[in-house]
Order: sequence, then structure tokens, then C-alpha cells
Amino acid sequence: MSAGAKLTAMVVTLVVAFGWGIFHEPDDYQPEYDQESITLDALPPLPEWAHADLPDFNSYRDTAEKKAAFFSFLYPRIVLANTRVLMLRDNLQVLETKSELTDTEKAWLQRQADRLRVDEQTGSAAMYELLNRRLDVIPPSLIMAQAANESAWGTSRFARKGNNLFGQWCFSAGCGLVPLERNEGASHEVASFESPYESIRAYITNLNRHTSYQALRNTREQARKNERFPNGTTLAQGLIGYSERGAAYVEEIQSMIRYNNLGYYDQQYKALIGERDSLPDLLQLATSDENAFSPGGIAKNEG
Repeated sequence: MSAGAKLTAMVVTLVVAFGWGIFHEPDDYQPEYDQESITLDALPPLPEWAHADLPDFNSYRDTAEKKAAFFSFLYPRIVLANTRVLMLRDNLQVLETKSELTDTEKAWLQRQADRLRVDEQTGSAAMYELLNRRLDVIPPSLIMAQAANESAWGTSRFARKGNNLFGQWCFSAGCGLVPLERNEGASHEVASFESPYESIRAYITNLNRHTSYQALRNTREQARKNERFPNGTTLAQGLIGYSERGAAYVEEIQSMIRYNNLGYYDQQYKALIGERDSLPDLLQLATSDENAFSPGGIAKNEG
């Protein structure tokens, strides 16, 4: 079967399935509940490269080379995670146009609502409003800056041993790594992930649903209404609750975005997405080779 035929077959399958279908604000990350295979149903299987472990960034002696390698590793995984969010968002908006939903469609909506902590009547205008606000992308620049800051450019103990790039906590015994300086009586651990991709995906979910980041989501929603792509520097203002350092932490993240010119990746992502807002176009991104996410990669493959 040709690549085009395989893509068409997968699109048909997905359409049918969708039709049926530092200090952190503690978040109750639950690996056993939050797996894509359970809650992000009807999405294509993850490409094999998404399961890769974190490279050894300690091996770099040149700081500029380490940074370049770190960002090059993260960017494809950020695009992949965001693309899968957009596929779900696309399906959500299709359901929103329907006058009546099947039981399977209602169940799909409820699963998204449970995952994103939306407590409204299934299929109601209030549910759609909140899901549209929470089921959306995070700019690459913001993800990269926080990952660099929280993981010491991928060299921290939690990054190396647990693929945790953002310091996410979990609260079940054995769910992660115990902090070496954890206060007596505390029970939290720093979550371990199967891959850095899973850490990125969990981070996006956290920003999309935790009460501490409502301001970030409101800013992103307003940018969409104004037909602008939300940039990381602006959305960083909604991270006041991410660290006990508050505004100083926000300023540090914004400074990292500017100093490392991470807005470049926002522009690359914006150009990559472009008009790719249909399921077939998003599916092509979600099933692309890792190398396709280099600047112009998708366009070259299409040519």
C-alpha cells in the first residue's frame, strides 16, 4: 500500500472513530489515569521516535552546542504533542456544530471533560466554552524556556533518571523519584515518565487544566479571538503560580525566551501549522518523521 493510501485509510478510520466517537503548585498527576491510550482516544499511535530517551546533554562541553541540541530535541516533540491536542480540538468543534449527539459522542465529550476538569452538563454550551478554552496548544518558546529552566538544560537528576523536564509532582508511592531534600512528613515525589515526550504532554495538560493557570488560558483564548498566535512571552505572565518566586520566576522565563531567541520556534510552528486545521492535515503532522519538523521539513516532504 502506498504512503498516500495508508494516510487516507488512517484518516477514514479516525473520522469514524471520532464520529463515534523549584516549588510547584501541587497537581495530582495520575499516570494510571492520564495515559493517552485511555483518555486521548481515537488518535493515531505515537511515532516510534516519540519514545526515545533523553540524550546525554552532560556530554556537551560547548554551551551553545548544548542549547542547540536541547532545543532541537524538544521541538519535534512539542509539535507532536500540540498537534494531537489540535486533533482533539478539531473533533470537539465538529461536535459543537451538531444539534444532537450520539451516546458515544457524549461519552467522548465527558472523557475530555473529566481529563480537563470541566464540571458542566455534557454537551452544554458551558461545557463547550470551557473545553475550547482548555483544549489548546502551548507555544514552543514557553515550553522550551521552562524545560531548560526546570531541568538545567536536561541535566538534572529528575530529567536524567525520570525523563521529567518540568518538575511535575505525583503523590502515589513509587510514582517517581523522591526529592533528596524533601521535608519530613511530605509524601510527594517527582514524577517519572516513560519518555521526555510524555513529560511534555503532561506539562501541557497541567497548564490546560490547573486552576493556577486560568489567566494563561484566558490570555490564549483572547489571542485566538483576535486571530493572533499566542506567544510564549505573553503567556508566561500567567505562570505566577508555578513557582514560589512569583513575578521573579515569570521575568526569568521571559528573559530566557528573549535571550535564546525562542520566539523563532513560535514563528516556525505558526508557519508549520498554517492552514493545517483539518483532520487529514493534522494527521500528516502527527505521523511525520522526526526530521520533518526541521524548518521547512514538511514542505520539503510534500514537494
